[in-house]
Amino acid sequence: MGVDEKLLHLHNQNKVRHPLAVSRHALCDLSNVSPVVFLYLLKECYVYGTCKATAKFRVLQQQAYGFLYNDPQPGAAIFVAQCLYVLPIFESHCEGFSHLIISALRHFLKVGNDMNGIYKAKLLAAKLFLAIVDGTLHHEERVLVKILEVFDVSLSNIEKAMYDVDEKGHTCQTAKVLVEQYISRLVDSQSYMTAVSLLEHFSFRESGESFLLKMLESKEYRAAEKWATFMGKPILCTLVREYVNRKLLKHAFDVIRQNNIREEFPEIYRQYKERQVYLAMEAGYMEKVEELCERYSLEGFINVKELEESIPTHRYLQLDELSIKEVVWVDEMNSLLDATFDIEECKVVGVDCEWKPNYEKGCPPNKVSIMQIASDNKVYILDLIKLNGDAPDVLDDCLTRILHSPRVLKLGYNFQCDVKQLAISYGQLQCFKHYDMLLDIQNVFKEPRGGLSGLTKKILGTGLNKTRRNSNWEQRPLTQFQLEYAALDAAVLVHIFRHVRGYTQPTGDQDGHSKIEWKSHIASHIDNSNSKISKKEVKKRKAKAKTDKASQSAETKELTEQTLS
Repeated sequence: MGVDEKLLHLHNQNKVRHPLAVSRHALCDLSNVSPVVFLYLLKECYVYGTCKATAKFRVLQQQAYGFLYNDPQPGAAIFVAQCLYVLPIFESHCEGFSHLIISALRHFLKVGNDMNGIYKAKLLAAKLFLAIVDGTLHHEERVLVKILEVFDVSLSNIEKAMYDVDEKGHTCQTAKVLVEQYISRLVDSQSYMTAVSLLEHFSFRESGESFLLKMLESKEYRAAEKWATFMGKPILCTLVREYVNRKLLKHAFDVIRQNNIREEFPEIYRQYKERQVYLAMEAGYMEKVEELCERYSLEGFINVKELEESIPTHRYLQLDELSIKEVVWVDEMNSLLDATFDIEECKVVGVDCEWKPNYEKGCPPNKVSIMQIASDNKVYILDLIKLNGDAPDVLDDCLTRILHSPRVLKLGYNFQCDVKQLAISYGQLQCFKHYDMLLDIQNVFKEPRGGLSGLTKKILGTGLNKTRRNSNWEQRPLTQFQLEYAALDAAVLVHIFRHVRGYTQPTGDQDGHSKIEWKSHIASHIDNSNSKISKKEVKKRKAKAKTDKASQSAETKELTEQTLS
């Protein structure tokens, strides 16, 4: 897709096309376009875009980089510096567009493009810095730091901008004093990260431990670590000791590991690793203990049983307390068919899903790995990834029979999240397009606290151990702990539901308590389809929904009466 197509994609087909036509023509040749006009056209592209703000910004960011190849005069670096001078007049767009064009220039210069006019651009950036410092031009502090970094502004550039004299034989003392005074103002206003960035950029090393302590007192840990890394090992060691004194062991461990100073702090490094083992023990996450001991070479922790006895454990609900007789792993067609026949005979089932967490910023979530469906005494765990790969049609048919059935009440907790993730993961399957007879337990209770574990403790008297929620659900086979965790999350929904009709919650009435109303929370039909339909089809569906409303209400009433019997 070229520049024209991408810009066109940002605009609504029904909008007035004149600004778009001008933008498409002008931005493809910047040789006669002023910075003000360029920024105005950029703003028009953003304003007329129909995508979400983040998506529009990313597209414009890519395009801005391409625009710098379209012969801006008198050169890309000077052109961007001039844009930064006039951006404050664009008010609400100033900050975002400043980051956008600076990022584009950084990329442009990084790939080794023509440095024509870079010296003049440095002087313009230096004057821009002075204008921001004395308050005659407004840019936020992060933009100021980026200007200095991208244009590589030095003290001599600032000196030249201040006095407009030749650099040869000229000292930088005055410029240094001005910058130091500005950094001092930043410190006084507790803008520590900006102050540290300037100290690092201009290689100022005069600040001592008192500066480090100020940042720690203000809990500016990132700024403290950035500055200590710049200053070197002595300050890094001071930072580690301060972290330990303040009981910030993880921060101390991260500084030790990232800066390779383990030899200076062997006991602290070991102490943190041992603490991870204790935390795993206290959380009941026993399968992790041996793994951590082996990873960290903790010989003194090899006897896991002795360690388990020495650590006080919390009391969590266990699967056998719910009278679950069997947990069935379903990963092939015949077992899926058997499970479907069994589940169809149930009046009420609990439904839950698990997927591997994704910790990479900007990356989409992983596919839903398993689905748990629980009856009164049995839990089926469906390997969705394998079943979808081996027999997608059979999986689609079986889950359609369950999820679309008006005769089986499906219980979930915050199930909207699972519904959305299932549709994203398996969009080609029709079974996840809509749901019938779904009751989200979360919606039944007012002021839910502590998630499903908190609700379980409130209703059943004992909470759930949620430490395995973020484990690797794509590994095969799953560990016994994972299977029990997954089964428990679905099975407990059925048992909570059984307690609902006899459970009361506080009210403002004189009697103090009232029965929980749950029947009205049953969603007889949830449409999860994102496909576009015609107006005729919409009218047809509305008419059908109106005629079916009475019959659905009757079915719901019949089902709820059966579940109460």
